[in-house]
Amino acid sequence: MELRKERNLGQKELAAYLSLSTGTISNYENGVHSPDLATLCKLADYYDVTTDYLLNRTSSRYSVRKMDQRLTRDYTLSDVVDAVLSCSSGSIGHLMAYAEFLQYRQKKDKRDSEK
Repeated sequence: MELRKERNLGQKELAAYLSLSTGTISNYENGVHSPDLATLCKLADYYDVTTDYLLNRTSSRYSVRKMDQRLTRDYTLSDVVDAVLSCSSGSIGHLMAYAEFLQYRQKKDKRDSEK
């Protein structure tokens, strides 16, 4: 339901995409029934999340397609995650502080260019 509402979709629209009834969608969302594997895969593709995310096995929404997305010519999102995971906890703290600094600079540069 969370993903559907984030996209401002009604149960009717989702039901039409999946060729199901709105009652079936309601049952899925209320935990009365669970989707079969084919429907689960369609939902994951539709929302661009993993089936593990839909099954609450992970809090990460990122699908393989998203992880393979190029951020630059040289790096994918997966490359960045792998680099962060290979760092010590102290280094991750420094990385996060630097990322916050870069975000601040980016916002400042945007504000300055709008003047």
